[in-house]
Amino acid sequence: MEYRWTSNKPINGLRHFVLLNETKEKGNMIFLMVSVIDSDINLKITREELNSENWQMGWINLSKPESITEEYIIYKFSNKVDDIVEILINEDSSFNIS
Repeated sequence: MEYRWTSNKPINGLRHFVLLNETKEKGNMIFLMVSVIDSDINLKITREELNSENWQMGWINLSKPESITEEYIIYKFSNKVDDIVEILINEDSSFNIS
């Protein structure tokens, strides 16, 4: 499975993500994606969503204003979070370095 993905539309202002984990929830394959710029921006999506026209495999070469939009700055200033959300990585993940 490809680990690098580009969202066709900004997600909280960012477009480049990596696939950290694959899990099964209620019989559906779920993928944990995290932004390469900001780990606070992470999401769970289904295989169908990942294979839709919303995502492109690999990192697409984009200009800085296309890959980090004004929406990101607004998101960071309006969503100051005091609690750190723990991201758990499976032992077989390529990103598990322990």
